[in-house]
This record gives sequence, C-alpha cells and structure tokens, in this order.
Amino acid sequence: MTDQDATHARPSVAPGALWIGGRPAAAADGATRTILDPATAQAVTTVADGGAADVALAVVAARAAADSGVWSGMAPRARAEVLARVAALIREHAEELARLESLDVGKPLMFTRMIDVPTAADTYAYYAQLAASIEGSARTPSIPAFAYTRREPHGVVGAITPFNFPLILSATKLAPALVAGNTVVHKPAEETPLTALRMAELFHEAGLPDGVLNVVTGGADAGRALVADPRVDKIAFTGSSAVGRSVAQAAGAALTPVLVELGGKGANVIFADADVEAAIGTAINAFVFNTGQFCMAGSRLLVERPVYDAVVEALTGAVGHVPVGDPFADGTVVGPMAGPTHEAKVRSYIELAAESGYRLASGPEHDGPGFFAPVTVVAGVDQASPLVQEEVFGPVLTVQAFDTEDEAVAMANGTPYGLSAGLQTTNLARAHRVAARLRAGIVWVNGWSLLDVQMPFGGTGRSGYGRENGPEALDEYLRTKSVLIDLG
Repeated sequence: MTDQDATHARPSVAPGALWIGGRPAAAADGATRTILDPATAQAVTTVADGGAADVALAVVAARAAADSGVWSGMAPRARAEVLARVAALIREHAEELARLESLDVGKPLMFTRMIDVPTAADTYAYYAQLAASIEGSARTPSIPAFAYTRREPHGVVGAITPFNFPLILSATKLAPALVAGNTVVHKPAEETPLTALRMAELFHEAGLPDGVLNVVTGGADAGRALVADPRVDKIAFTGSSAVGRSVAQAAGAALTPVLVELGGKGANVIFADADVEAAIGTAINAFVFNTGQFCMAGSRLLVERPVYDAVVEALTGAVGHVPVGDPFADGTVVGPMAGPTHEAKVRSYIELAAESGYRLASGPEHDGPGFFAPVTVVAGVDQASPLVQEEVFGPVLTVQAFDTEDEAVAMANGTPYGLSAGLQTTNLARAHRVAARLRAGIVWVNGWSLLDVQMPFGGTGRSGYGRENGPEALDEYLRTKSVLIDLG
C-alpha cells in the first residue's frame, strides 16, 4: 500500500455496544442502528440503538456510583490523575481517533488530526490541572459561628452532545463534570457515536471506576428519557435551538438545572479600515470551517459600503476554489454534510436564495456519492430573509452592506441568536467599542474561531445559556453548600 493509499484508507469499525456500569451491553430490545460514512453514503458499522430502558439502566449505574462516593469521595487531585491519563491515552491513540472522527462525521482528516484530537486531549489535561481550584472558603459571619463553604458535585449529569464535533464537545462536558466529582450518562448524537464509544473504553483503561461514565447510543427517545429521569441532577445539552428549548422545558418541569449551548448565526463585520485582503480570508475560513457545521460559524458577513463590491467580487470568485471532497484525501477543506436529511436542509436554503433573486455564487458540485452541498455565497440579502434569520448549518454565507457603525451593530444584533460575532478593523478604539456592543457570548477581532480551553463560550437569546470551557465551566458542575457551626 502506498502512502497515498494509506491516506485514503478508511478504518474498519467493529459493531458498537452501549457502555453501562463499566462494560459493553446490547440494547435491552436488541435494536441496532446502522452508521453511514457521509462521504460515501455506505454503511460503516452498526451500534446498539438504546432507548428509554437502556437510559434507565445507565442512570441506575451512574446513581449507584454517585451515591457510593467511589468517585466523588476521591480527592479532586486523585480524580485529576485519571483525567490526565485520559489525555495521555488520547494522544497515544491520536491517529486512530482522528480517522474514526473523520469517518463518522465526514470532516477532513487534516482537521481531525490538527484540531479535534489535540483539543480533546488538551481539554482533559486542562481540567485535570484545574482540579486544585475545587475548594471552599472560610467566612467570618456576624453571628457566633464557625462558617465555611463546600463546593460539591451535583451528582448524576446527563450529557447530550451533537454530531458536528463529537470528540471536542463531549470533552467540554465530560472533563469538567467528571473532575468536579459527578457521574455521567452520555448520549452522543445518533449519527456520530463512534468516538464516544471508544472514549468510554479509554476512560476504563485510565482507571475510571465502573458506573462513573456510561454511554447510551440512541435517538430522540433516549435523549427524552435522560432529560426526564428524576434521578438525573444536571443536564448539559448542545444542539439545535428547537431541541434545546424542549430540553430546557422538560428539565424545568423537574427543576433540574440545565446548561444549553444552542445554535448561532454569527455576524462577521468588515469595516472599510480593515486589512481587506486578510478580512476576506478570515471570512472564507469562518463559514467553510467544519463544512459550515459549526454553531459559531461566521455565516453572516456585514461589509461597509466602500469595500462591499470588492469583497463580494473576491468571495464569489473564491467559492469555486475551495477544495471539496473525500475527507481522507490530501488537501480537502470541505467535506460532506452529516447525513441526507441535513444535506436536503442546506440545499433548500440555497434554492430559496435562487428563488429570491439574490446574487448567488456556488462552487462546483461534488462528483461522487455522499451528502455534499456546494460552497455558496449569497449577496444582497434582506435582513428579514430566512437566510439571515435562521441557522443553515452548512457552507452558505450571506453578505450585506452597511453604512455606519450603528447600522452594523444593529444588523449584527438583529437575529434571535447571540453565540458568536466578529469584526475586522485596524482601529483599536472601534474594536473595543464594537466588541462591547455586539450581543454574543464570544467576539473575535481580526480573526475567527480563536478558541482555547481557558476561554469560556456560550450564548444569549436563542443560543442558550451557561458557559463551557474555562473555570466558568467547572462552576457549572459544582454547587455550593454553606456549613455553620454554632459557637454560642
């Protein structure tokens, strides 16, 4: 086999089971689900298709582990040692995990190698280091009492993760939840469960006690059962705004605290004083990264009128040159959509753009099987258009012109979302001024997707609430108890 053949080779994957109580298990009813390679539309393997009965078993295992203190009773630094071993095992199995992630999601292998796997490892290592910060504090009350606080885990966490970044977005939940002392039932996206199952094995190898991490692969029924289970003490969900709303409503009925990181419609603002050539490159990366299947994608471009025509011309000329194709091929930048339903959704927005008479430029169609959608730029879009107001979640960019800074801010803030935003300018005062006015959980200046595990992200409005990454995420998985000892 040549080096080129090895690059294109897809890993073979054994059938996957649920992971409950520290061991693999079939679904209670024996059901299985076929996992497709989105780049070829061919079957990759099967996994157990868990349902409510399997979630109940997983919650029982997690509850027993939580109540026994086998994990929460450890010193935080002892838990940190397990997470540090997990980080080391991810690095040891980096190529295997990168190929598995590319196969499952359809994202280019060069990105899973450079971004997804290292970021997951860094996340577990970071929270292992942050374990020392889990401590209470003594207080001096005005009453005759010795007073102090304790930071304690919630108990059982239900973690539900999406299809676009399985390794990374599971790590952003599991790492802080586990180092805080919680036990977890993880339900990965039904389309992309493969690395979640492999990570369960690596956690076991790292010495995580049985029952502390449980993985139930399945569809919406499994997710609903997990959210509704009264034995679950905290819900952490990443996904669409529509599903997130139903998760929050169900959790609210049981008064279960919930973290919901939802969709976005990121506005990227180019001012005329920007380095326009660099800003165009940033704009392209912002909407094609991860094939546009990125909640923080820069899917809306707002351009100050003096440079609008030049920017649109450059973008429409560039779409045909973005490398689209096999995720395992050298140089591929854009891969397929996650599945046929999502491909159809993205194409429906492109069709809407054509029907609306907007200026439309699309790259070439992928010549072959798989669930691909063309890289597309749509210029001159109305603010009220669904293309501006709704999350497409694909490689589609809208471009609008503005005349003043106030108008740019109003347009950027003029959707129900508030997850990410950015601005391109050489004016330092403007950078600070506009960043403060943009309604988003994270704002980038003269760049996009500048992400680090130390920096929190999360949304406002339809983009959800709560924060992931940084010490703020650790706080999401801890609660404070006050203890006062009467000295009177």
